[in-house]
Amino acid sequence: MVTQTTTSTQHSQLARMAIFAYGVMCYAVFFLTFSYFCGFVGNFLVPRSIDSAPLVPLGSAVMINLGLIALFGVQHSVMARKGFKRWWTQFVPKPMERSTYVLFSSLCLLNMFYFWQPIGGNIWHVTSMPAVVIMYTVFAIGWLTVLGSSFLLNHFDLFGLRQVWLCLRGQEYTPMKFTTPMLYKFVRHPLYCGLLLAFWVTPRMTMTHLVFAVATTAYILLGSRFEEKDLKQEFGEAYAEYQRRVPMLIPMMKPRGGN
Repeated sequence: MVTQTTTSTQHSQLARMAIFAYGVMCYAVFFLTFSYFCGFVGNFLVPRSIDSAPLVPLGSAVMINLGLIALFGVQHSVMARKGFKRWWTQFVPKPMERSTYVLFSSLCLLNMFYFWQPIGGNIWHVTSMPAVVIMYTVFAIGWLTVLGSSFLLNHFDLFGLRQVWLCLRGQEYTPMKFTTPMLYKFVRHPLYCGLLLAFWVTPRMTMTHLVFAVATTAYILLGSRFEEKDLKQEFGEAYAEYQRRVPMLIPMMKPRGGN
């Protein structure tokens, strides 16, 4: 009996260690993907970027690129919904659910980087060095806002590390409380606001980049609606009041009826 109990305990410990290792691996994939994403959009330090040399006809390139963005959007939104999570955690242990979501999101982005089809053609091209420096500074601020916003809440919960760490220690997961620190006092989604800066502020806006920026902006506007619906259900009147008081994406813009 003692031997069976000891063996069961050892198996449980090994399972928790495996879940923790899985979470760390998923986070590492995310970190590398995020780093590549910055270079992909900014056209630096990566072998294939948003404005690499065109390889296929214009119509095919546009359709492929929109399909790649749509694939990411569907995965990113569907897997975040509570109904999907309830079904998904019948097969995936709950401590691994967020890490798996992060992994699938990263794989969809990597898929987009690999199969992306540049188009070429300039919409605008700024050559003045002071203006170029300003634009790249705002571009960097956008990415830093994305990363910083996650830390203002709980970066490690957002990307699944807190869940697997608590599992490793044999502790129950406790959901994060609703808070509005720093940037969240001025805009409800500073992470999305940072992405919009990173996607739109560029000294060279090509047709390819414009397709990317328009499509991802459309997804952000749509996806944030689904996210806010979930947040309102979870936090009730506290979030509804927050919606009425703080703009969604653009600081200092008057909120529209809690939407």
